[in-house]
Amino acid sequence: MSARTRARRRALELLFEAGQRGLELDQVVTMRSNDPEYPMKEYAVEIVEGIMSRRDEIDEVISTYAQGWTIERMPAVDLALLEIGTWEILFNDDVPDKAAIDEAVSLAKQFSTDDSPGFVSGMLSRILDVKPTLI
Repeated sequence: MSARTRARRRALELLFEAGQRGLELDQVVTMRSNDPEYPMKEYAVEIVEGIMSRRDEIDEVISTYAQGWTIERMPAVDLALLEIGTWEILFNDDVPDKAAIDEAVSLAKQFSTDDSPGFVSGMLSRILDVKPTLI
């Protein structure tokens, strides 16, 4: 598993934990950064900070292109993966767009429902298709 893949997984864990525990993302990052049994990945922090700084914008994009779904109805893991993938597609030029989608789908296969990989792939592909109009 590549370093970036591990970092995405860690970012997914941080986003999920914050949502489930009702904590702010920066609280979870700080808490986990001081935990010697929970090694923090630099890229995971970059992802989480990127999402925190643009969360309203990212969630608006997800809401706009989630045909028939509201953010509140989405499984928490799927929403976190969509936030990570959307941030990478729209705001991180260091990651190829297709890699961002592939990584999100791979994590959905590992950590979410049987339907999640197709849902995440379809959503991120729609966002990629309209990327030029979003940025």
